[in-house]
Amino acid sequence: MSSVPTQRMDQVLKRFELIEAQMAAGPEPAAYVKLASEYSDLQELVDQIRALRAAEGEREGLQAMLADKATDAEMRELAEAELPDVEVRIEELEKGIQILLLPRDEADDKNAILEIRAGTGGDEAAIFAGDLFRMYERYASERGWRVELVSASEGDAGGYKEIIATVSGKGVFSRLKFESGVHRVQRVPETEASGRIHTSAATVAVLPEAEEVDIEIRNEDIRIDTMRASGAGGQHVNTTDSAVRLTHLPTGITVVQAEKSQHQNRARAMQILRAKLFDMQRTKAAEERSESRRLQVGSGDRSERIRTYNFPQGRVTDHRINLTLYKLDRVIQGDLDEIVDALISDHQSALLAEMSANA
Repeated sequence: MSSVPTQRMDQVLKRFELIEAQMAAGPEPAAYVKLASEYSDLQELVDQIRALRAAEGEREGLQAMLADKATDAEMRELAEAELPDVEVRIEELEKGIQILLLPRDEADDKNAILEIRAGTGGDEAAIFAGDLFRMYERYASERGWRVELVSASEGDAGGYKEIIATVSGKGVFSRLKFESGVHRVQRVPETEASGRIHTSAATVAVLPEAEEVDIEIRNEDIRIDTMRASGAGGQHVNTTDSAVRLTHLPTGITVVQAEKSQHQNRARAMQILRAKLFDMQRTKAAEERSESRRLQVGSGDRSERIRTYNFPQGRVTDHRINLTLYKLDRVIQGDLDEIVDALISDHQSALLAEMSANA
């Protein structure tokens, strides 16, 4: 008996076949694009379901062969040898299908806004914030994503007091959303003459980029203040007001942008404000749906300490899943897949457990 509901799999297959038929009928371009997107979303799940059905048929054939007294010894031996492998394949396919059938986070396909702020630790915290930003930049580069700087406030001794960037590409938010929280570093600063290990921290926030359709912001809910931007001598001779501060009156959220173009500042500030409001809305919905903190990883408490980077021991520890890796040098260079995959797997397991408990 399959652990995946047969009725649910039948519904998926029927929907997929209907989409195929509708696409073949030559609909209007806009309708075709929408159908093609749904078709693409279902393709992997359909392939897995069809593979499961084939494997189940194979198992039935082998079991029938073993039950038939007329089966000769050689064929019986082959069937007995093959059956365990087929059972393992069925189990793996069922688990894969269960995961693909999990409630989908609609924000997973969105681009992200990445914010990193230096926390406790003074200059060393700012340097660490810079290390984290470069780590994400390298990770993005490896995955073919684009990182675009929005604003940065540099630290006195290097790094950043605060840095904000957009990250765009396929599956960005689905893989970066678990990075939100406090990241802690333990190492000997270059400026420390006595060689003592210092502990510093930086806060990372990953917000799904929101479209106007996701969040509506009314003009009367926004206060816009413009300020004269002061730049280094000679670099910015345009004396018109440039820096923009947006305040969302109902929530009190404030966003400041101070680049060269006032028009661009306003657009960037609105982009970040929309993302913050969307994130707030998602967090509230998650809290209402579930009391489980573990199911809110990635959209929960920004003050939670999630990971420690210990340089003297060359280890990185993710405290949410008790994962410790002794390859800090590679992680800080952007080799994040092992950590991200483990977090995704843990999240999926928690969702499966919750679904089983509620079944």
